[in-house]
Amino acid sequence: MNLNLAVLIDGDNIPSAHVKEMMEEIAKYGNPTIKRIYGDWTKPHLSKWKNLLLQNAITPIQQYAYTTGKNATDSAMIIDAMDILYSEKVNGFCLVSSDSDFTRLATRLREAGMQVIGIGERKTPTPFIVACDKFIYVEIIRTQSEKKEGTDQKDKAKESIDKITPKVINLIATTISDLSDEDGWAFLGDVGSLLQKKQPNFDSRNYGFEKLTPLIKSIGHFDLEQRENPKSRHKLIFVKNKDKRKARSKK
Repeated sequence: MNLNLAVLIDGDNIPSAHVKEMMEEIAKYGNPTIKRIYGDWTKPHLSKWKNLLLQNAITPIQQYAYTTGKNATDSAMIIDAMDILYSEKVNGFCLVSSDSDFTRLATRLREAGMQVIGIGERKTPTPFIVACDKFIYVEIIRTQSEKKEGTDQKDKAKESIDKITPKVINLIATTISDLSDEDGWAFLGDVGSLLQKKQPNFDSRNYGFEKLTPLIKSIGHFDLEQRENPKSRHKLIFVKNKDKRKARSKK
């Protein structure tokens, strides 16, 4: 099912660079039928957004900062989100912010049966990340954009890549075990879906791989097998945890 998405952007809390790439990323998950960005447009720091909004058909919503130290943008965005929810015009939301103040909103939208995708910087607090069905880091979108443009800098790319830790390997291994048949095999598509449910910010791109298959291959702890698909020319990929005893005997 192609989701109709409401894209709500916190203009005070997200960088304006690579908005086009961000909208392309969102389009992978659904049709962004509502696109709004919130902020005090009288403030000079939001001027970078203005041309980008026209180019990407994003509607700016003016929200004056009535009181110093209080984020009026958050309130406006939350009120709009609830209005959109009750209008029943969409079946998913994309909340673009690095602010933990949207944690409760994400939770409430999911309680109402909405699919919730979050996009924010790596500094985003964990409560907001886990409140979403899926969470995508802005830095990953930026790195991909730089690679396409041929302006990728190796040092920057390395900075934005997470290490594959024992914790990550264990997460993948236990997920395979959760889904495996009697012979230990699990369909890779199901593994990817369950990983996302367990850890909304799990993304193979965080570790420098475009897809889950090459990420799993690189670890060396898992067996992969291609099988014929009776419904398609594309083969099905299955994965299992390697037998530790066999691995030791080979050594």
